[in-house]
Amino acid sequence: MRALLIGGTGLISTEITKLCAKKGFDMTVLDWKCKRERLPEGVTLWEMDINDEAAVAEKLAGQRFDVVANFINFKPENIERDIRLFSGKTQQYIFISTASAYQKPRSHYMITESTPLANPHWQYSRDKIACEDRLTAEYRANGFPITIVRPSHTYDSYKIPTCIHGGKGSWSTIKRMLAGKPVIVIGDGTSLWTMTHSKDFAKGFVGLMGNVSAIGEAVHITSDESLSWNQIYKAIGNALGVEPKLAHVASDFLSACKPEYEGALQGDKAANVIFDNSKIKRLSPEFVCEIRFDQGARMAAEYYLNDPAAQIEDPDFDRFTDAVVEAQEKAAAAVRKAVGG
Repeated sequence: MRALLIGGTGLISTEITKLCAKKGFDMTVLDWKCKRERLPEGVTLWEMDINDEAAVAEKLAGQRFDVVANFINFKPENIERDIRLFSGKTQQYIFISTASAYQKPRSHYMITESTPLANPHWQYSRDKIACEDRLTAEYRANGFPITIVRPSHTYDSYKIPTCIHGGKGSWSTIKRMLAGKPVIVIGDGTSLWTMTHSKDFAKGFVGLMGNVSAIGEAVHITSDESLSWNQIYKAIGNALGVEPKLAHVASDFLSACKPEYEGALQGDKAANVIFDNSKIKRLSPEFVCEIRFDQGARMAAEYYLNDPAAQIEDPDFDRFTDAVVEAQEKAAAAVRKAVGG
């Protein structure tokens, strides 16, 4: 199988590239930021920018692929470019969308691929929905051979996923846990969330590549493990060898304090997520999630604790966390005083 991955060295795509190479695919990665040493042996690198449409079109002259997968499309105009570039050049075009596109608030607890797409809280999700709509229209009108993949919260062994963090990643939360300082958990911590290790995600994704039954279909790829945020933070604490001190804060209060959190919270992580994965299991029989979150958390914790380069300080997020926790404690004390509690 001849495959072209655009942006094939990211959090989700790196393990896909590795698995494709292991299976003996004829692999090409198009990524202007990638260094050759980051790729498995035998993978061809086109070190160029997909947004340089003329240069990419010239490179594609005389080329044809069984699969093209683009991991870095976020806007409908990106889709228009790819339709121009890859029409007649591939037997399958895979678009990576997002499970955050699913209906908020939901009308049913179980998420299937037929759950409506609507997210009033997050422009990122609405843009992905618009991309899906354009691709679906092109498939119906002109037979452009699409497959839409909707990941949920996917992580790897170099990232501990948290419900809230600053612009510099999760180290600040990890450091606070190690120091016995409170860390923010949304709501009362009992809403359910699903996280999928990138190694497991790759198995489902590769099973869709070149799969004629996946043409014209949308499918999410997630673990069957749904954990509460309290359980998630407990697992992270266990991986670090500490008992985390949890500060439960309403997501709408957090968004009021910092409006840019609305999309990731009300538009995603504050909602209960339980996925029906029967479709991906039917299309990709090899797909099974073998890495539980507690196992993945231990792998990521080992990386953070042993690599100083991962320990990126984030004083702004520390100040935000302290201010939120202090404000909530003062508000509770003021109410108790007012009512004589």
